[in-house]
Amino acid sequence: MLEKKIQQQVEKGTMLPLMEEFYTIQGEGFHTGRAAYFIRVGGCDVGCHWCDVKESWAPEKHPPTSVDHIVSNAAKYSKTIVVTGGEPLTWNMEPLTSGLKDAGLDVHIETSGAYPLTGQWDWICLSPKKAKMPLQEVYEAAHELKVIVYNRHDLAFAKAESEKVSSQCKLFLQPEWSVREKMIPLITEFVMQNPEWQVSLQTHKYLNIP
Repeated sequence: MLEKKIQQQVEKGTMLPLMEEFYTIQGEGFHTGRAAYFIRVGGCDVGCHWCDVKESWAPEKHPPTSVDHIVSNAAKYSKTIVVTGGEPLTWNMEPLTSGLKDAGLDVHIETSGAYPLTGQWDWICLSPKKAKMPLQEVYEAAHELKVIVYNRHDLAFAKAESEKVSSQCKLFLQPEWSVREKMIPLITEFVMQNPEWQVSLQTHKYLNIP
């Protein structure tokens, strides 16, 4: 009975499978270098082969945690909150983001865009994946498009994806970490030829922080 009740709360979004939460420096994209509190939610079926948090994929591995508890923790550390995963939009984000906004916090999301957009967001970072493409509503709402570059073909993919977002959306190319030395020269050349794009690096890995 208790398990069923917990499952119902997870489905409503009042509890979420919480993988981890930590205070660090945002390492990627437009807000690089800013102190932020990260909430990593378990659950993802997009399945990128180069994902660096594959342990986030299975939601049942992560304890269902009340959003009130998550909000209470987050508010102690930072005004900037980043909700990531996994794929956070697997779940209803409305209860979590309502709580964070009520606490006066700026709420960001990092998403593949493969699921309907729920929640109230100050910043939406869309990182599209070919295995499960974003929904139109997420393209339209995105403030930032961050394309991970694993091979040369991803540059053409990035260009095609940039045509689906608004003209105000910030455009970033980020080398996949394991092939960064091969991809950085290609990305550098591309950005110099297409200056509407910027380079994003996983600076937190260079800084050796989470």
